[in-house]
Amino acid sequence: MKLISFVIPCYRSAYTITGVVDEIRTTMSGMSDYDYEIVLVNDSSPDDTFEVIRRLAEGDKRITGINLARNFGQHAALMAGYELTRGDIVVSLDDDGQTPADQVGRLLDAIEAGSDVVYARYDHKQHSGFRNLGSRLNDFMTRVMLGKPKELYLSSYYAARRFVIDEMLRYRNSYPYVMGLVLRSTNRITNVDVDHRQRTSGSSGYTFSKLIGLWMNGFTAFSVKPLRISTMVGLFSAFLGVIYMIYTIVRKFQNSGAPMGYPTLICVVLFIGGMLMVMLGLVGEYVGRTYMSVNETPQYVVREVVGREAGSISDQAE
Repeated sequence: MKLISFVIPCYRSAYTITGVVDEIRTTMSGMSDYDYEIVLVNDSSPDDTFEVIRRLAEGDKRITGINLARNFGQHAALMAGYELTRGDIVVSLDDDGQTPADQVGRLLDAIEAGSDVVYARYDHKQHSGFRNLGSRLNDFMTRVMLGKPKELYLSSYYAARRFVIDEMLRYRNSYPYVMGLVLRSTNRITNVDVDHRQRTSGSSGYTFSKLIGLWMNGFTAFSVKPLRISTMVGLFSAFLGVIYMIYTIVRKFQNSGAPMGYPTLICVVLFIGGMLMVMLGLVGEYVGRTYMSVNETPQYVVREVVGREAGSISDQAE
């Protein structure tokens, strides 16, 4: 019998996480070929989410609760949960009930058919316009920067084989980016269609600043393409500068009374200066993250673990 590990990062989900857990229980009770465990990771939620998790763990030996010392973000919370999983297949889903736990069989069937990772794909996402825009931008970023196939849809609801999770856990640097870790671990990744539900309580924890931080993780942790793009932009700007210089010289020879174009010069200086600042900022981002990794900044810090005793989390969590 295979063991399925459900990992759920939780934030402001005191009113929804119990329903998600109950749905998992009901669904798995009808799947006799699998046993299961549930790992709930409280990402320092300001409400009483962890108290709800504590009660769930105390009432069910299959449930483990992890309480992070501060808010580290969804991807760090997932990595913390993966550390305590024992399953042959690990399933990640959201805490708000929008990702249908009762359709996990579709993901597991695709895994059994030979895929290493299976992402849920939605015909219509029940997110806000802002969140959907962020998802489209994230999809574009992963295609350009990380080489994601255009037809592959990435979501927060997915199942992965044990060896993929183990490979992801080898990444010990700060600021993990789960999608990048998956893409670099295997190319046997597929999609299955599932429904996407309306949120029944609360609102998305993703803000504009968090989405920007997530994209920067993808840029700087798994690709040097931004630096190469900066180089190409610099070369192109220099080429334009040479062309403009030749144009100015020729124009001056043709008409000695032609004005030198002070406003144009100011525009060129502002443009070049702005591009230089952007490129320096990008280089600084890489250097800063390298500095953080050298100083062994942790991905997450665990305050407390409740429920099943599965051994200590690795030194990464201390």
